[in-house]
Amino acid sequence: MGLMKRTVLDTDILIDAAKGIDTAVQCLFSLEKSTGVAISIITYMELVVGCRNKTELRSLDLFMKKFKVLPLDNPACDTALNLLKQYRLSHGLMIPDALIGATALAANLPFISKNQKDFRFIPGLDLLPYPDPKKEEEIRT
Repeated sequence: MGLMKRTVLDTDILIDAAKGIDTAVQCLFSLEKSTGVAISIITYMELVVGCRNKTELRSLDLFMKKFKVLPLDNPACDTALNLLKQYRLSHGLMIPDALIGATALAANLPFISKNQKDFRFIPGLDLLPYPDPKKEEEIRT
């Protein structure tokens, strides 16, 4: 599966999927089957920080083998810095979100996050909608 077909996944969806939250699990499963999934190295780092012991870290390392991990290259770093200069004060953009969004931008890949508000103002970012579990429940009933 080529890199150009993958969707970059934000950390929040992987955390929710690990907790067994159905919307995140379904989103991850659907993307794995359709486009394939990539993550930023920053997402991997955030997940490592969330590990409470070596067993969790080993489990994380095994789980991460499923994903293409995108490196933090010079274009992504330059883009992240520019995004922070432009949106830190006006939108509260944080360093990890700037780096993750910039990684997707630099790789020219679509991106999906549960926290749409953290990314929707970034020009050129192909931000895919995250399913709203309340709306999905209404459709099912």
